[in-house]
Amino acid sequence: MRHLLSVDDLDAAAAHGLLDEAERFEQALLGREVRKLPTLRGRTVMTLFYENSTRTRVSFEVAGKWMSADVINVSASSSSAGKGESLRDTAKTLRAAGADALIVRHPASGAAHQIARWTAEDGDGPAVINAGDGTHEHPTQALLDALTLRQRLGSLEGRRIAIVGDILHSRVARSNAHLLATLGAQVVLVAPPTLLPVGVSGWPVEVSHHLDATLPGVDAVMVLRVQAERMNGGFFPSAREYSIRYGLSERRLALLDDDAVVLHPGPMLRGMEIGFSVADSPRATVLQQVSNGVHMRMAVLFRLLVGTDEEGVS
Repeated sequence: MRHLLSVDDLDAAAAHGLLDEAERFEQALLGREVRKLPTLRGRTVMTLFYENSTRTRVSFEVAGKWMSADVINVSASSSSAGKGESLRDTAKTLRAAGADALIVRHPASGAAHQIARWTAEDGDGPAVINAGDGTHEHPTQALLDALTLRQRLGSLEGRRIAIVGDILHSRVARSNAHLLATLGAQVVLVAPPTLLPVGVSGWPVEVSHHLDATLPGVDAVMVLRVQAERMNGGFFPSAREYSIRYGLSERRLALLDDDAVVLHPGPMLRGMEIGFSVADSPRATVLQQVSNGVHMRMAVLFRLLVGTDEEGVS
């Protein structure tokens, strides 16, 4: 692997390898008073975020620091991008400054792919990791979600996973739908017709508009955030109407099998997308997803910057 730009970069073997790698990092750190590994000592990891983020940005920073990398955060609001510098020039500047890995979040779909091309124009550039590009993809989120599901459910082969909510604007939905299918799961998307993207019939998924009818028999429900900042029209009548039809309430939680789990990539809009008690129930994996995010991003950085030599996990 040179970059991680899309889940399409991964076949089942590569995805399982990253899941296993993340669990090895979790075990390597278990019980350590000082959570530090020498794995990436001397490497420089830079995060370049043009959108707000808490979980993704912090977990990448923690992952790099726990592996002894030098981690530098660059935000658009405080960089030369605020003076009008182009994305291309910013990326090439960070490459010239010594970045071994560039972790990129950008509101434009395809931005991470462009940066990978631009920074390789004069020879080998840094490894580029897509931390979310527009409504396109968020591959490390899909990987950490798959890790969480595997830990809770065992094998993903044949499992039925429902992804509920704002599919249209969700890069998390796209990456999860394709990665979970690659790992053998059956994915069903549940949303109003206005929140489904054009071309969804070509995805490896089923589609439903009825949440109550879908919940019985699923092994997991992934609730998505309604991305109001990307909406410029009336996609549903009101927040209350959305909650009534597509919110995961306590009543709907009771429709699930006893061992079914609930995921949410965060941040959660409690009371609209997900009930307060549901978000805090033992079935919810929200904080487990955050913890797994650090270990999974350690695995991705390790695989891109070091390779498959397991001696680094010690």
